[in-house]
Amino acid sequence: MTTLAFAQTSALQTVRTVDDLRAQVAAWRQKGETVALVPTMGALHDGHLALVRRARELASRVVASVFVNPTQFAPHEDFDRYPRDEAGDAAKLVSAGCNLLYAPTVREMYPEGFATSMAVGGPAEGLCGTFRPQMFGGVALVVTKLFLQALPDVAVFGEKDYQQLMVIRRFTRDLDIPVRVEGLPTVREADGLALSSRNAYLSADERARAPELNRALVEAATALSAGVDAGAILEAAKARITAAGFGTIDYVELRDAETLEPVRRVERPARLLAAAWMGKARLIDNVPVAVGPVPAE
Repeated sequence: MTTLAFAQTSALQTVRTVDDLRAQVAAWRQKGETVALVPTMGALHDGHLALVRRARELASRVVASVFVNPTQFAPHEDFDRYPRDEAGDAAKLVSAGCNLLYAPTVREMYPEGFATSMAVGGPAEGLCGTFRPQMFGGVALVVTKLFLQALPDVAVFGEKDYQQLMVIRRFTRDLDIPVRVEGLPTVREADGLALSSRNAYLSADERARAPELNRALVEAATALSAGVDAGAILEAAKARITAAGFGTIDYVELRDAETLEPVRRVERPARLLAAAWMGKARLIDNVPVAVGPVPAE
């Protein structure tokens, strides 16, 4: 049996190896306890803590992972400057009732000679899959490893990264991984801005203008719920986002809520998704679009 080499950080047990993680999970399971996993890249905020609190409702024990995953970043992206604060993250996790922090090194996750990659299609196509083509293969790889390392009963992810959530649900089903994938609605600031670790990149002026992304989506979603053609409404949303001071708009698109296939009219539950740049921050957001009354001819 592996001897558990725990590091104590803000009273939260922290493990850094697969062996120690599995030993602790096995000890819980011997007592008949269930396990939930909350995968994160750290720089935790209230959105992450809401995932932990939801996980506590779903299982006896909660493991949160903190790992900035290099395989989902392209060379020109922000892997090196992505915010990191493990001590602060541990303190926040304690406050939310987390039982164990799993904080592996890159070498632990991807040992010397590592030669496996994953390709995903379906909901990974288009949207962020177009603008960050390496991302979802890297997400699928690291999440699959985390599932196999922790062997949780349930894993909780936020709907802020809606396409990512759909990709994870798809490959979990496709690969018959026995983990229930739970989604939690986006946690927002009072002015509607979706909580994100990358919000730290915003200047004070940019932060003041950033909520317009969500406002534009909410207004567009209300119009789209009537079943009208999306074309003009999406263009109006893009114009509003640009007028708010955003730079490049990667996309504003209407997709089926389950398959993420493009749709022109809302005839079943849909999702309106957007990604746009405010200064150095690439902000993503999405809102549900319900099926409303059929418009009069």
